[in-house]
Amino acid sequence: MLCINNTNVDPYFNIAAEEYLLKNFSEDIFMLWQNEPSVILGKHQNVPAEINLDFVQENNIKVVRRFSGGGTVFHDMGNLNLTFIETNSNINFDKFTQEIVDLLSELGIEAKSDARRAINIDGLKVSGSAQCVHKGRAMFHATLLFSSDLSSLVATLEGDPEEAENKDKASKKVYVKSVKSPVTNISKYVPNSFDINDFKKFILDYFRKKNEENKIYAFDKKDIINIQNLKEAKYLTPEWNFNSYSLK
Repeated sequence: MLCINNTNVDPYFNIAAEEYLLKNFSEDIFMLWQNEPSVILGKHQNVPAEINLDFVQENNIKVVRRFSGGGTVFHDMGNLNLTFIETNSNINFDKFTQEIVDLLSELGIEAKSDARRAINIDGLKVSGSAQCVHKGRAMFHATLLFSSDLSSLVATLEGDPEEAENKDKASKKVYVKSVKSPVTNISKYVPNSFDINDFKKFILDYFRKKNEENKIYAFDKKDIINIQNLKEAKYLTPEWNFNSYSLK
């Protein structure tokens, strides 16, 4: 497995990087990454129904639609993102959720997963996930709220109630609606001296040590150019981020 510590915090680049890795690599991959404040929508979601556009614009929060389905999530520098990619068209995605639960247990944190593959501590959500399969390659990605600004998270994800109708009247297709849950930060369950950088190091070490064949990988110049091109051609465009429901 290739282990990637992606230090780029541009959400447009990072969402493009996931699609690039999914479609252009054959190796199994684990990538750890963060985004500056942004809201990440599932592929088949209605933007105004999911987010507070006024709050997003006033606070310079970037809006990005990802390649996978599922619900809308808030990212900031207090949140970590874990991406797993495997060549397996019939994969059991629950194994990745369990992997994260096991990881947290190594820190003495008792976490539980639910039917939607969310992860909860004391009944409060700390991780949401989504997945997709493309030509025999499976991708699972999850958030991990460590020290996120939860007030901004809640404000960002307050969609327009007048947009609650979850159908595209033109195409008659049904949008995917997010399922809201009360949330908390993992930082509440670890010593004060243990910060997000310690958490990042712990996660990277955890996956590197799981298998001696796991290798550190960093994007080379070709990767960066290809990801940048995909970002500009797709993920920076309003057609994809705001009107992509009918796009492929």
